[in-house]
Amino acid sequence: MGGKIGIGVVGAGSIGIRGALDHLCLNDVQDRICLAAVCDPVPGRAKAAAEKYGVARAYENYEDLLNDDGVQAVTIGSPIGIHFEQGMQALRAGRHIHFNKTMTVTCTEADQLIAEADRRGLKIVASPGQMLRPLNQQLRKMVKNGDFGTIAWAATGAAFGSYHEREDCRQGQDVLSNINPVWYWRKPGGGPLYDMTVYGLHSLTGILGPAKRIVAFSGVAIKERVYNGRTYPCDADDNTVMLLDFGDNLFAFVYGTMTGMLTTFGLATLFGTKGWFNGGQFNGQPLQYPGREIADAAGQGDNVLLPHVQGPHREKGEAHVFEDIMQLVDWVSEGVPSIVTAEHARHVIEIIEAGYRSAETGKAQELHTRFEIPALD
Repeated sequence: MGGKIGIGVVGAGSIGIRGALDHLCLNDVQDRICLAAVCDPVPGRAKAAAEKYGVARAYENYEDLLNDDGVQAVTIGSPIGIHFEQGMQALRAGRHIHFNKTMTVTCTEADQLIAEADRRGLKIVASPGQMLRPLNQQLRKMVKNGDFGTIAWAATGAAFGSYHEREDCRQGQDVLSNINPVWYWRKPGGGPLYDMTVYGLHSLTGILGPAKRIVAFSGVAIKERVYNGRTYPCDADDNTVMLLDFGDNLFAFVYGTMTGMLTTFGLATLFGTKGWFNGGQFNGQPLQYPGREIADAAGQGDNVLLPHVQGPHREKGEAHVFEDIMQLVDWVSEGVPSIVTAEHARHVIEIIEAGYRSAETGKAQELHTRFEIPALD
């Protein structure tokens, strides 16, 4: 395509600000992209974001952003429950898409988005791009090379806690700092699986490959939450435990809970007959992978090793979101396909959806989607 890519930022909330606007306004990317537009339905929020970050145009209506000829691609950072509708609108308007996690809440919706993009020759990058991380790439190679021997079981997961209520962007009084987190607690799209466990699921399946079957228990443990002095009802499951079957008697424990972390956020824990990995260590020693000394010196994990996270981006939050956006920019402008694929995201979505269905029915569920990461094989 060549030239700058005009980006439309959909949602000037927590992720829209920290993952997109905070990064895309920096000087080092202005030769690649331009912030063409931002939209948000909260009165005044898009206008305030545009003024702060130098965005060309601000809209309250999503349709107006899609009608903006300066927008070639959108990064969708709205509540997960409306991602499918907004994604389909974007594709039908001829826009490439970066989805913040998760792309949709059902496998059928993901299928429809992938098919629509294929029909129109458009590109989808679906966060989180966990397999861009050198650590996960090293673990994948070690599994394939037999360094773990026969892997018996694995684990990953995350817990909600009160993280969202306490974010800095929700403690102020103006439209850019009083962002209400209520959607995280409501169906569709709320709960720790879609919001947090999704990172570990992308790592786990990226390392081991697609899962084949799932059984789960799930429910709502905290019925009400308080934000800014107001009580909100919660109906999204916040306490879920799952068992995944990868075939050949390889199983994984996965959790998305209201509290309590057994594993390191975003990582997979692996146990095999020759070795184990947990929290950055292989058999009790720091696992060496390309760039580890840089990551250790920075003290920020391997976010700093993501391809586009250089210079000032290393000092900003949610740098992995910026990385995934730039994966789309590279794909559109240079024809370089990203390994952060919609097909991988669809498989993780199927796991979550089937997990909830297993909890409702009391029966194990078969998983049918597959994906490949050819650049790593």
